[in-house]
This record gives sequence, C-alpha cells and structure tokens, in this order.
Amino acid sequence: MKIKLCGMRREEDIVFANRYRPDYIGFVFAKSPRQVSPAQAAQLGRMLAPDIEAVGVFVNEPLSSLEKTMREVPLHVIQFHGDEDAGYIGGVKKLGVSVWKAVRVRAEGDIRHAETLGADMLLIDAFSPDVYGGTGKTADWSMIARAQPAQPFFLAGGLHAGNIMEAVRRVEPFGVDISGGIETDGYKDEDKIKELMGEMKRL
Repeated sequence: MKIKLCGMRREEDIVFANRYRPDYIGFVFAKSPRQVSPAQAAQLGRMLAPDIEAVGVFVNEPLSSLEKTMREVPLHVIQFHGDEDAGYIGGVKKLGVSVWKAVRVRAEGDIRHAETLGADMLLIDAFSPDVYGGTGKTADWSMIARAQPAQPFFLAGGLHAGNIMEAVRRVEPFGVDISGGIETDGYKDEDKIKELMGEMKRL
C-alpha cells in the first residue's frame, strides 16, 4: 500500500516525512492554503530523503508554466486536479514524467471518463462543486468499490488515522493520499503523522 502525504510547505513537514517515510510527498502549486512557490518547493525538495518521491499538484496549469516549474523543482510525478483533457495529459507525459489525474467522483461514470484520459494513475477524491480538492470530505467508498476501477488509483478525501484502515479494506486502492487528516490548525502535526503511519504498518 503506497502512502502520499500531501501539502508539504514547511521545513518541519519535510523533517516529519523523512522520519516516518511515506512513499510520496506532495507540493501544491495551485491556489490553496497549502500552496508553495516553485522556489519554496525546490528548497524543501533538497531536504527530502532520496527514496521519497515528490509529486507536484496543479490545477489547469498552462503547459509553459508547468514546464518552467519542472525545470526549477525536481518532481517525479505531476498530479492534475483540474479539467485537464487527454490531449493535455499526453503532452505532459512526453516530458518524461509520470502523470496522475484526480477525479472528483459523484457517480461511476466519473471514474470511467477519467480512465480514458491516459494518465498513469488516478486519484479518486470526494466531489465538491466549489473547489478542486483538499476539502476534507470523505469520498463515497461504497460507490468506488462497486465501480471497481480498472486503473490503479490512490484514494483521497477525508482520510485520517481513525478511518484509514476501514477505507483501505472497503476500497482496496493502490495507495492513499492524506493531507488535512495529518494537520492541526492547518499545519502538519507530527503526532498525527506518526499515528497514521503506525496504522498503515498494520497492512
């Protein structure tokens, strides 16, 4: 089970990641309370343990701007949370980076459409009409389980130490993506990270 801790924006966050060893960490470049600049992400990325992969999170980013960020920040994965289509995703994959596509699910058809876009991985998140992600809402696990996505996917949306085991059991994702569930007052909380990673070790 792969683990991604998203929304890293302070040196302390990277220290926590290096201590508890998720598979991935996420830098949010889109408008968000967790947004970082390319310069900030580059500095934090230099602190990151070499066996932890960095994911860049974007929403409807112009390709020229995305390429500029990729030149400045070493990113292993590009994760899209906007309205990116198959043509755009295909163009980004030509840059030699893995591409993940987030899908905010209301119905099985949302997953089926996302599977046609050519991404390497899906990230299935809760739907909100107002924002593209990071809502803290729990996705519809029963619907996702019924849909049985054909493509490997990460589960996101309202996950924390108290519900992560049930989510994994019911949905059987390739990995899990956690952000708000490891925060207190909007900042990463070492105790919550430790508790969550301890739960995941039971798998």
